[in-house]
Amino acid sequence: MAHINLLPWRDEAEKAKQREFFSLLALIAIIAFALVFAVSQFFQAQIDGQNKRNQYLKNEIQILDIRIAEIKTLNEKKKELEQRTSVVEQLQRSRNVGTQVLNEIAKVVPNGIYLTNLKKQNNTLELLGKSESNNHLANMIREIERSDLFTDAVLESITSTDAESKLLSDFKMRVLIQGLKSTDAKSGGKS
Repeated sequence: MAHINLLPWRDEAEKAKQREFFSLLALIAIIAFALVFAVSQFFQAQIDGQNKRNQYLKNEIQILDIRIAEIKTLNEKKKELEQRTSVVEQLQRSRNVGTQVLNEIAKVVPNGIYLTNLKKQNNTLELLGKSESNNHLANMIREIERSDLFTDAVLESITSTDAESKLLSDFKMRVLIQGLKSTDAKSGGKS
């Protein structure tokens, strides 16, 4: 029988299979690389988009922080203006306090009471004087309690000294100034 050498044919077939295997392996590697590259590009695009949104939010937060600081300074200015306004209003209300206090004292002090000293501290008025009788002081306290300007009359002391006339006794009284009449209330809206 004749010997047929099939070895070169097998080698060729084996080399063809190897080439096919390596080309298939290269194709799979290229596809895998392309797939990994595409996925990484997708996620990189997602990360870049999120970074842009984060940067936009940071910029907006900075703008809002600036506005908040402006609002705080405006609120501080508003408080300062309100304080100034209240001071001006208080000065406006109390510009005639002396006149009103003296007018009211003339109304509430009855005959037989002689004031020697007046002291005003904040809304407290200290009256020092002489009285012919305790009844006159009681009448004065009643008049003070009826007054629109004065309240809480407190008689702190009544003293009589032998050196002076026995007819007069010294007294010390504290009165609170509760409300100030406006000039409009005095005129009663009459013109």
